[in-house]
Amino acid sequence: MTDADLVRAAVSAVTDPELRRPIGELDMVREIAVDGDRAQVGIVLTIVGCPAAARIESDVRQAAASVPGIAAVDVEVGVMTPAERKALTEKLRDGRPARQMPFGPDSLTRVILVSSGKGGVGKSTVTANLAVALADQGLSVGLVDADVHGFSIPGLLGIPAGTQPTRIDDLMLPPVAHGVKTISIGMFLRDGESVVAWRGPMLHRTVQQFLTDVFFGDLDVLLIDMPPGTGDIAISIGQLLPHAEVLVVTTPQAAAAEVAIRSGLVARQTGQRVIGVIENMAAYSLPDGTVIDLFGSGGGAAVANALSEPGATVPLLASIPLSPALREGGDSGLPIVAGETTDAAATAIRDLARTLARQGRDLPGRSLPMTIG
Repeated sequence: MTDADLVRAAVSAVTDPELRRPIGELDMVREIAVDGDRAQVGIVLTIVGCPAAARIESDVRQAAASVPGIAAVDVEVGVMTPAERKALTEKLRDGRPARQMPFGPDSLTRVILVSSGKGGVGKSTVTANLAVALADQGLSVGLVDADVHGFSIPGLLGIPAGTQPTRIDDLMLPPVAHGVKTISIGMFLRDGESVVAWRGPMLHRTVQQFLTDVFFGDLDVLLIDMPPGTGDIAISIGQLLPHAEVLVVTTPQAAAAEVAIRSGLVARQTGQRVIGVIENMAAYSLPDGTVIDLFGSGGGAAVANALSEPGATVPLLASIPLSPALREGGDSGLPIVAGETTDAAATAIRDLARTLARQGRDLPGRSLPMTIG
């Protein structure tokens, strides 16, 4: 191989941070020339103002400089033509027509809805941390914030305000935080907007666009943070994803448990399968060993029992103790599972992620590329 061939090979292996594929595979590498110890590298980006431009250029420069004998690198950055972008989007869709949902019953992506009967039980916090815990095991994870009126996922994952998906023609590339590809209505609000006051048809269209127009790529798991209750979005997602699995989140108190049961029953009516219950804000231990049941006890088991049927037991998959650190992580945008903490809540969520990964591996009729951590 010539020096130019070696530089091309090194540069082609650089990964686009949004598309998560090598830029050589995406036809983003152009002319390569080597004159003595100086390399000249040409690349093209998908769009003008690509938010990943600086990182891609830096990674390309570093990759070229890693080739033995190369002491200096000049990088020329251009932009794809409309025809090149069209070819790219067709390649990304892998032959699938535009605006067709890729998460149908035959998809290898496991779709899991995280629901609750009422707000305030920590459903979104659990969802965000669970997504990060699954990604930490090496899984490709997507997260849809379907709680349109009460969106909170961007803040929980520390995605800066004003962050928007990158658009390549009619495809939207979701921002990535802690290894999780994420989309939320909060990324589309104009400056000064903080409230979404929409009714049924608009809500349905929004969720549908999240599932069809956002390019998540090949996912092992797609988590959907559902709004609390059994309203329009729950019904819409039941129609769009009748094959999805459902996790029901509750707190230990009886009042929350009674309402949580309803969300599981509605999901079941659409054909979705309730795979487990998560009890959040369970008993926690003080340093002196005192155990406090601030929200009572037994709610998670009660929901699991109520949703179980003959031949189809719904397990209590996790009991996550009340945790100041879990709350602080949500406020700061740093999920507790992303750190090295041994906090009991983080341990419970990591254990839950491992349990779900084992379930996915053993699903009948599927062969998900899940790696158990």
